[in-house]
Amino acid sequence: MDPTSLIDELIAREGGYVASPADKSGPTCFGITQAVARAHGYVGAMARLPRDTAIAIYRADYWTTPQLDAIGAIAPLVAAELFDTGVNMGTGTAATFLRRALNALNRGGKDYRDVAAVGAIDTPVIAALAAFLRVRGSGAQAVLVKALDALQGERYLALAERRPADEAFLYGWLANRVG
Repeated sequence: MDPTSLIDELIAREGGYVASPADKSGPTCFGITQAVARAHGYVGAMARLPRDTAIAIYRADYWTTPQLDAIGAIAPLVAAELFDTGVNMGTGTAATFLRRALNALNRGGKDYRDVAAVGAIDTPVIAALAAFLRVRGSGAQAVLVKALDALQGERYLALAERRPADEAFLYGWLANRVG
């Protein structure tokens, strides 16, 4: 699965330069934070971040490094969901959501072994996903995406409850990121 269309859709949804005082991540452009841009060697003004730079960052940090190419080869809907979650919440959070959902859906270990509750996407996670898809059949991806969305939605609510400034973003997160 090539993530180009996912990246294009994400950039369209994120828009251009944004400097919201409520956003603790600081200024962003195409959804890329200044800290991430700087980590990739971009030193210019965030308002002028080249779109090609944002695309390269998304591909490297949010698709290739977290092994979504391997997930996309067997479960493209799941890879798309994990990509969006990883961009918005961090790739570690997206991987943890996948691990938790796979563990909860394995019928007490009857379908496949549990994976460690935390960690990056790795060979055991990909094997568990493949087993889940094989055992559960054609509707498995859709069910797993629902589980991932449920975890993401709960996380957004918890963020808004802990940090009232995040309430400014809650409606948009739920409208554009969940479901």
